[in-house]
Amino acid sequence: MKQQIVLLFILSLVFQAPRCAAFAQFTRSLSSEIRTVQTVVNGDPLQPPVARLGARVEVSFDQLSHAYTRYIYKIQFCNADWTPATEIFESDFLQGFNGQPLEDYETSFNTTILYTHYRLVLPNEDVRLLLPGNYRVSIFNDEAGDEEPVAEACFSLLSPQMSVGATVTTNTDVDFNQKHQQVSFSVNYGTRRVVDPQRELRTVVMQNRRRDHAVVNLPPNIQKATGVEWNHRRELIFPAGAEFHKFEMLDMHVSGMGIDRMQWFEPYYHATLFAVSPQHNYTFDHDANGAFIVRTMDDEEVDTQADYAYVHFLLQTPRLPGGDVYVSGLWNGGFPNPECRMTYDERAGAYEAVVPLKQGYYSYQFRQLGSDGVGQTARTEGDFYQTENEYIILVYHRPQGARYDALVGYAKIQSNGNH
Repeated sequence: MKQQIVLLFILSLVFQAPRCAAFAQFTRSLSSEIRTVQTVVNGDPLQPPVARLGARVEVSFDQLSHAYTRYIYKIQFCNADWTPATEIFESDFLQGFNGQPLEDYETSFNTTILYTHYRLVLPNEDVRLLLPGNYRVSIFNDEAGDEEPVAEACFSLLSPQMSVGATVTTNTDVDFNQKHQQVSFSVNYGTRRVVDPQRELRTVVMQNRRRDHAVVNLPPNIQKATGVEWNHRRELIFPAGAEFHKFEMLDMHVSGMGIDRMQWFEPYYHATLFAVSPQHNYTFDHDANGAFIVRTMDDEEVDTQADYAYVHFLLQTPRLPGGDVYVSGLWNGGFPNPECRMTYDERAGAYEAVVPLKQGYYSYQFRQLGSDGVGQTARTEGDFYQTENEYIILVYHRPQGARYDALVGYAKIQSNGNH
């Protein structure tokens, strides 16, 4: 058993970050030494990283050591597709000084895995962000002189000048109250002048903040003088999936919600979750659609006193045909994450994955990688029209002659399977 634990720890150290897709917006670690990267706007870790221009944005992460490392952060403004906005200057989107060191850090206390917690709050006395749109914060190891970042944090700042209305229905263009949900939405131009909406507007529709099957820049099928609409578009039909599983690891000596047993195998804690199986019928459960919160039993000094444990995920099912199976959530930096790829144990008749995670509340799903790179839930979870999913819609505007994509419209809606 000890040899197995040591092997798992070594595997976690050589973990490589997932490949960045062409349209990718991930808050993620890019180094095995960096864990629990978070982007939180206005103090709520369960909300999407979208807020009004001027809002408080906090970026944080843990480095698995008590040794101080000089990290610097660099802020980049991005287009709607998260490519760098090369047509504007840094002074256009940022007031102050870029490339500053992270000076807010603290070592962990009374934890079995030593780490140093780093935090960046924007705006601050050095930096103020000026434009509505997409921002990427890249963290670099200044001492090593690395040209590649060790972590990235992504968020969007909004100037709400266009109103967005949206609905979700389970009476879709492919089935009725079965396995899918369909989004329709409209954009009212408000005070913005739009001459050619198909060229000037850029839209993104996401289910549960997933980028792997986001619908990007779909042309509207209804145009009016005051706005545009997307109605009965088959491209806006999403597999409904199932409710996320969840667990809560608040006390290393107590098996919390969703945890079968907590164990100590020198030198680490291990949390084995209850095995789950693909569902044949819908089961309602309140969940966070993949989000997570770092927490402990007393919720005091959680940034530095929450410990890490190796969490064992189990999907009880015969071996599935098709692509690899992954455990997925907003906490693992996007799909598919190689660290979260599951292996099949013939003796146990289950897929297994072991991931080191900080204490807290986590929601997760099992997804199978499709040939198109999209995570599928049909075989691993089931697809049920009643599933409560979060949909967000982002609307960017680049008028003729403008040099950047301004985020001017945003909507977040929840499906409830009763439409």
